[in-house]
Amino acid sequence: ASGPSGPSFQVSHVRKALSKEEALVLLHSDDMGVITHYVVAKLYEVITCLLEKTARSSVTITSSFYSYLDGVIIDIWKPLMRILHLGGSGDAFAQRGSAVCLAYIFMAGCPSHTSGSSKMYVDYKAVEEPMQALISWITSQLQSSSSASLTLVIPTLTALMNCPEARLLFANSGGIGYLSRHMRSKNSTMVKRLKDVGPSVQQLYELCFCLWALTYECNKYPSVRSHFVRDGAVFSLVDLVAAHHREKVVRVALSSLRNLAECSSDFVPDASNRNVINGSVFAGEMIGCGLIKYVEQMRNRQWKDPDIVDDLRALNSILHRNYKDMSTWDIYQAEVESGHLEWGILHTQKFFRENAKQFEGSDGNFLLLKTLTVLASSDDEDIAG
Repeated sequence: ASGPSGPSFQVSHVRKALSKEEALVLLHSDDMGVITHYVVAKLYEVITCLLEKTARSSVTITSSFYSYLDGVIIDIWKPLMRILHLGGSGDAFAQRGSAVCLAYIFMAGCPSHTSGSSKMYVDYKAVEEPMQALISWITSQLQSSSSASLTLVIPTLTALMNCPEARLLFANSGGIGYLSRHMRSKNSTMVKRLKDVGPSVQQLYELCFCLWALTYECNKYPSVRSHFVRDGAVFSLVDLVAAHHREKVVRVALSSLRNLAECSSDFVPDASNRNVINGSVFAGEMIGCGLIKYVEQMRNRQWKDPDIVDDLRALNSILHRNYKDMSTWDIYQAEVESGHLEWGILHTQKFFRENAKQFEGSDGNFLLLKTLTVLASSDDEDIAG
């Protein structure tokens, strides 16, 4: 139902309800576009209905889209994938609907959704590659800073976050970095200059929800912990906590930070020779971002949600415990590495004189000094200020 230029030409630009006569005219002028919209909408209705079925039902998503003979996913999903990649000038409705349908179809073939409950065998290896293709499409859309791109992919992404296999694929595809950048774009100097409002409050909540879901993979996968450190997720979460007063946004951001601060490398240690990443590392980043100050301020506020109160209590305890174990140099290093520079008691001639040797680094590469130079010369007032 799609040509080389995409699934539709005219119907994708309709923004209002049409009269019967207008609808008939559109059907004749853009028949494939109308048909595509109809098919995607009806398929979504069918999948939504199947989601309500139990695993023991005779008709499920698994039985509808996977072969009884070998458990391999049936190729009927491929036209939906073509809609994603042949979007033409951008048929957001068809793309968004197709992506959500694909997410539910692929998740039905994951071990976390079939183990011990499905009547039929499903070959996960056959669905892993298509799911990776869907996630690659999502990350390609997240490379754009526009709110429209978020609107396009967030429904699919939030659905996929219910699936551990999808969470791991997304994290290993750079997804944590994309989410983190979108979350902190709302208040960045560059966005203000471009007069772009950035993500809406609802989109920020949904992005943060996805990041929160990904924190549950930290205990199991060293690679996920590494992505959280590498991609500056803590800075984005702390920035969100400091800048927003909507309880639902604050709640999920605090819960994400708590999960990171409490994560452990003991369950699945990193087999490589890299530095161990655990809750203490994340707590150090939070201290560098000034979270202690924000937590103390927030504990004096009245919150309706008891989860916020509990998370603030837990974070306050964890951060102060780690702060006591950190030297003044550790605190300063965490601040620089977080990219969150703020004038304070550490920035004295005495401190820099006593720690001048530390700037050379353990390998003599002056990495921290190079980082500091980049931050100090940044045009972003939120960093260099």
